[in-house]
Amino acid sequence: MNYQEYIEIRAEKRFGKPCIKGTRITVYDVLNWMSNGMSKEEIMNDFEELNEQMINPCLAFAADKENKIRIAS
Repeated sequence: MNYQEYIEIRAEKRFGKPCIKGTRITVYDVLNWMSNGMSKEEIMNDFEELNEQMINPCLAFAADKENKIRIAS
């Protein structure tokens, strides 16, 4: 998955945290909601600007980051 289509990092937005393009919602926000038991459907109901095609790249971004950390270790 090419998460770069959906995730952006801009110094002036949320202190440079990776955000879903067109929103101020960070990858961390989405991962935190999911780790606390929210489903994709519940997230989309609470945040109507999000869709599944925006949530899945957050998971891909986190997996890629984890893989890069493991390789660098």
